[in-house]
Amino acid sequence: KSLLHLQCHFGMDTLSWARLGATVTGLDFSQPAVDQARELARTIGITDATFVQSNLYDTRSVLTGQYDVVYTGIGALCWLHDIRGWANIVAACLKPGGFLYLYEGHPMLWSLDYDVHDQSLVLKEPYFETARPSEFDSEFTYVDGPRLQAQRTYEWNHGLGEIATALIDAGLRLDFLHEHREVAWQALPWMVPADGTSATGGARHRSRTQWRLPDAQRELCPLMYSLKATRPA
Repeated sequence: KSLLHLQCHFGMDTLSWARLGATVTGLDFSQPAVDQARELARTIGITDATFVQSNLYDTRSVLTGQYDVVYTGIGALCWLHDIRGWANIVAACLKPGGFLYLYEGHPMLWSLDYDVHDQSLVLKEPYFETARPSEFDSEFTYVDGPRLQAQRTYEWNHGLGEIATALIDAGLRLDFLHEHREVAWQALPWMVPADGTSATGGARHRSRTQWRLPDAQRELCPLMYSLKATRPA
């Protein structure tokens, strides 16, 4: 199948789909990220992956084809100011019968206060899309690396209803929408491994991908969601 990965960053997920047999195209606004994706593809011997630099809202000016699958991964939508514009791009990039698959942090998770010290779930940021982004400063990014030169971050949240309705209004059929109690990273310091083992489990801990809230909080808040939406044939 042909697969378009929007906001592909440096292509790790994109190339994982290629290893499973997809013909992949990745798009990202960052030229250094696209350069790294191309280098990674060369390093691991994938010759038919395409990576394109573009602002997401300009996708149709650089990619005119249509795809069997459009994929968007974790932590992508918060960088977008207009979820309806994104949904229209997704629909335009899909072949009739093709589908979007989205796996993302839940908008409830993005609304939480990350600086709470008593393990309370406190809402701090807007749940719904707003005209102006949330702004904050950070010296480091979420991965290991040097101190950031540009330390101001701008993010937009989008309510789950806004996302689903934007896709429906763009002409897609919503096939499923699942909310998950687990998250793919330790989003809050007091989260515990989803399988109940110790959070200090050495190599096993480092390879873990799923975390959850403690038992007393587990049913209070969804942490991620997955969504599939098809363009009718």
